[in-house]
Amino acid sequence: MSKDKQFVREITPQGEDFSQWYIDVIKKADLMSYSPVRGCMVFKPDGYEIWENIQRELDKRFKETGHRNAYFPLFIPESFFQKEKEHVEGFNPELPWVTEAGGEKLEERLAIRPTSETMIGHMYAEWINSYRDLPLLINQWANVVRWEKRTLPFLRTTEFLWQEGHTAHEDEEDARRETMQMLEIYRDFAENFLAMPVIIGQKTPSEKFAGAVDTFSIEAMMKDGKAVQAGTSHYLGTNFAVAFDIKYLNRENQHQFVHTTSWGVSTRLIGATIMAHGDDRGLALPPKVAPTQVIMIPIGPPKTREQVVARTDELFAELKQAGVRVRVDDRADLSPGWKFNEYEMRGVPIRVELGPRDMENGQIVLVSRITGEKKIVQQVNFVQEVQQLLEEIHQEMFNRAKQHLEEHLIAVDTLDEFKQYLETNRGFALAGWCGSEACEAQVKEEAGATSRNIPFSPRESKETCLVCGDKAKHTVVFGKSY
Repeated sequence: MSKDKQFVREITPQGEDFSQWYIDVIKKADLMSYSPVRGCMVFKPDGYEIWENIQRELDKRFKETGHRNAYFPLFIPESFFQKEKEHVEGFNPELPWVTEAGGEKLEERLAIRPTSETMIGHMYAEWINSYRDLPLLINQWANVVRWEKRTLPFLRTTEFLWQEGHTAHEDEEDARRETMQMLEIYRDFAENFLAMPVIIGQKTPSEKFAGAVDTFSIEAMMKDGKAVQAGTSHYLGTNFAVAFDIKYLNRENQHQFVHTTSWGVSTRLIGATIMAHGDDRGLALPPKVAPTQVIMIPIGPPKTREQVVARTDELFAELKQAGVRVRVDDRADLSPGWKFNEYEMRGVPIRVELGPRDMENGQIVLVSRITGEKKIVQQVNFVQEVQQLLEEIHQEMFNRAKQHLEEHLIAVDTLDEFKQYLETNRGFALAGWCGSEACEAQVKEEAGATSRNIPFSPRESKETCLVCGDKAKHTVVFGKSY
């Protein structure tokens, strides 16, 4: 076997070096390439198709709840950022600026979009005049730029793709209802589309979005015990409305400031999905997001090959007609064994094998990427069996990830107890917090962990702060993160 065909074996074990495992997997699975620009990456077709599947599903959910898509400029005048002080302070270290264009120095610097609150606030001030214009429910699919010091493909890059929802409402009640609705959409999407269990809750004040009144998040645990913030939803109050003079004439003929929200997820969901489900054999992609859900491999000697390939193509057409994302690999110059390893490494949920004996018996073999279990089914029931197995694989992946989260989420009473846990284990801690930023900062300094969120439904409540021992105001999830 040539050297270039042995790459499926060249994956660092997770237990040896998880970060290197991640890099090995995304490169060997052909999801991305490094760009010549620091911190930027090129999405290859399989990697981009994962994003397309995420985008398609979320876009459907947004539109079902009354949101519409629009697009706003990539370049934002510097003066816009000066209008909301907390917002600009939060983003200033990450902002790249355009200072020259067309061979001339610009009169006003232009920021390359890190997020669009300021630009959209400016436009909403023009668009909104009356209560009849509300609620205004808009989403944008776009790229953004944040000059990150440390980068990791998909999870943290200088340029990344995302969606950002921006809505305006008559009052706080309606805006908060929107904030929680979108958070729930994210939770449901993560768990029922990506098979990724999440902890849903509110960010502490020091971790909230710059300029928000309240920030809420879904937090996912990776196989190495670290957290990924998988989605956020922000209630912005009237902060941006005041800054950008977004007023409307209410039902009593009085001018009022609107209440706004913003919410978003990004291509870091791809990295999170890989890290939450992958194993030492490579990718393990949930069926609903996998670019290829089924790979069909005809096997057998040359004398029967033509008939086997022909029948494989017929069954392929049936799956395709049923809406399954399926491919056939009938290359004669590669062994079935090599193909099995290749598609296992690429995380294809189901492998289908068809040989001459299967042809004689009217059967076909299905193999699950997750369990490795082989299932012999009748060809007449082929489509239904594949669809059922895809559902079973999703549930199995979710159950495994849920078990991993539960086993690596411990309750602690003191910071020393948390630090001791992290010396030999990887995971989250459920702990009491008095509400002091100093205590929160001490956890970060001594344990290298941050507050992930204040969970809505912690499995137990803690009575005392893990740092100072005073009465706890909140039960918080702490963990190291990407």
